[in-house]
Amino acid sequence: MKNITVSLDDETYRNARMKAAALDTSVSALVKRYLIDLGSTETEFQRLKRLEQELRARVPADFRAADNLTRDQAHQRDA
Repeated sequence: MKNITVSLDDETYRNARMKAAALDTSVSALVKRYLIDLGSTETEFQRLKRLEQELRARVPADFRAADNLTRDQAHQRDA
């Protein structure tokens, strides 16, 4: 387990202690919970990578971009 040191102004520290007391915990426990939550959330990059993988999984394995539709097929409409 690692220890960190955080510097705060007096008012911020006092407010954090009051909030911790109201929640029946410590400032250290509040900071720990915040950092755990921060580290466990998905980053934007991770989210986009996951979405790309999900979309790629939905593309049929035999799909080829070279398999073009004819002009008539592309514009065919159900009447």
